Amino acid sequence: QAQVQESGGGLVQPGGSLRLSCATSSKFYGDYFIGWDRQAPGKQRERVAMFNSDGSIYYASSVKGRFTISKDDVRNTVYLQMNNLRPDDSAVYYCGAPGTQHWGQGTQVSVSA
Repeated sequence: QAQVQESGGGLVQPGGSLRLSCATSSKFYGDYFIGWDRQAPGKQRERVAMFNSDGSIYYASSVKGRFTISKDDVRNTVYLQMNNLRPDDSAVYYCGAPGTQHWGQGTQVSVSA
């Protein structure tokens, strides 16, 4: 079982903000480059943001300029700040290690008026 736990999801109105948190073990945090995926009903799973091994950050084009991934090395936690949310951002958001099977159970984000 992946040593990650997502939190911070919920229901928000269009234009609102949410911050998702991904708490991990120190080993997991040190071993992997962590990212966020999302999956909406009937749609393919999509990579939203991630830290790359070269120090760069990847964002999906659909969230660029609205979402920010960050991390706290003391708390072994990765965050996803989501601003100006839209209904099509509604999905289950997963935190984990891209390229591996180590992912959390997900947290639901719903954007609706």
